[in-house]
Amino acid sequence: MTTERLAVPAGAKASGASPARFWATAYTLLFLLTGTNLPTPLYRGYQQSFGFSPLMVTLIFAVYVASLIPSLLIAGPLSDSVGRRKVLLPAVVLAALGSLVFALADSVGWLFAARLLQGLAVGAASGALTAALSELEPRGDRRRAALVSTVASVGGLGAGPLIAGLLAEYAPSPYVLPFVVEIALLIPAAVAMATLPTSQPTTKWRPRRPSLPASARGVFVSSGTAGFLAFSVIGLFLALVPTYVTKLSGNDNLALAGGAVALMLACSVLAQIAASGRQALGIQITGLLLLATGLILLAVAGGIASLPLLLVSTVVGGAGQGLTFLGGITEINRVAPKDRHADVLSSFYVVIYLGVGVPVIGVGLLATATGLLTAVQIFAAVVAALCLLDTLALARKPRQLA
Repeated sequence: MTTERLAVPAGAKASGASPARFWATAYTLLFLLTGTNLPTPLYRGYQQSFGFSPLMVTLIFAVYVASLIPSLLIAGPLSDSVGRRKVLLPAVVLAALGSLVFALADSVGWLFAARLLQGLAVGAASGALTAALSELEPRGDRRRAALVSTVASVGGLGAGPLIAGLLAEYAPSPYVLPFVVEIALLIPAAVAMATLPTSQPTTKWRPRRPSLPASARGVFVSSGTAGFLAFSVIGLFLALVPTYVTKLSGNDNLALAGGAVALMLACSVLAQIAASGRQALGIQITGLLLLATGLILLAVAGGIASLPLLLVSTVVGGAGQGLTFLGGITEINRVAPKDRHADVLSSFYVVIYLGVGVPVIGVGLLATATGLLTAVQIFAAVVAALCLLDTLALARKPRQLA
């Protein structure tokens, strides 16, 4: 891949668009998110080694979100002004540094530092990479770009726990090797981001409070609410469900713990692929109904201590999460103005990552008082009810061809 120095209006379809650049950008998104979720099946081992509680796990997760959100709000508008490359290359470097800190970790403080770096990296990259995929899609097909973006995002979320679980269970150096592999995978991503076309700034960047174009606000509220609920379930699976699985199964196998998370996200990816090309509002409604069903089954599985039912709930909930996310980001891509594309997408990701981080902190706090199984059951019941309420709100909207 060679560097082409092209003047491309930021936020518009890049004249350097090509299949190679498009898929290299998707690769970057996939493995950037893979790295941020490598620690998921390892937290139980960190707890035993460093001596901290399930609440501390949720706080480590919260630090990631707390650094990610300001990064999103700054880097999204910045990439619209200065171009994608100047934001994305440093983001990949930060991600590699986060993995390096995890590999060197010998206390809980190192875990907080690693998650801080990973949050900054993903925050800087999420909106810019999603916008870049739309701009670099060879035919200018935003719907296809949205599908690739969601599949890469959710695929990375699922690949991280699976890769780390397998390596930690069956390979040497379980708390080092997964992160060394991630750093190696990020090298091609760094090369890809370094060779993106240059952009000619069209607006001057300045710090500002989050805002949305009036034309996008209605869609943003409805899709953002659905996305928040869908990703609150992702947050639960990433932070606490591996421990939940070990309690129900009586098995400490790290590959099994990581595999439960990967199964959910694999079902999310497959559902998105199956639903590609369908009407976005209908996809969201179907997704929310499946998500509510999966959560109810998750609560029942804990009540009767059934691992098979837990796996069924994982499949159903994963499909629901994927459809909800795909429908939402397709709608956001449709209404985002070209000159604020990454800005609007970054604001959407703020809502998404608040869903990942905030509810699971509440579950962690609740778990200290009620125990993990009861806390997860209460969470599942509340979020399922909210999914049904949002379904009713979406069903009242006029259907648009997205």
